Amino acid sequence: MVDKQVYLAASLFVILSVIAIGAILDNTVFAQGDKIQVSIVPGSSTLTDNAYSPNPVEVTVGQTVVWTNNDSAFHTVTSGTIGAADAGKAFDSGLAGPTALTNKGKTFEHTFDTAGDFPYFCTLHPAMTGIVMVK
Repeated sequence: MVDKQVYLAASLFVILSVIAIGAILDNTVFAQGDKIQVSIVPGSSTLTDNAYSPNPVEVTVGQTVVWTNNDSAFHTVTSGTIGAADAGKAFDSGLAGPTALTNKGKTFEHTFDTAGDFPYFCTLHPAMTGIVMVK
């Protein structure tokens, strides 16, 4: 009877250890390399909180959000709120250069290193707003 109990306890310990190690490894990979996709939807320049999808988007610290312009119009992904002194300080796809979302299919990405809520908007269409919630 004791041998069965020892065997069951040892088996349970091994199973739980494997699950715990797997969870630790999964979280490490998840936090370091996962990219979350956000679409700038077709017709977004006439939309508000539906212009970016999903919105809000939830990520964990260390994850990267990739915004893809699926619209025919030029857009930006600019941190903060329109007119705020810190607008664009955390991240900004910009109006020129390789990260500018000038046409359909272009992408911009940003990795979030701290927890918090990060509002963003399009400088060309300020009614387009979104939020990244970093846990």
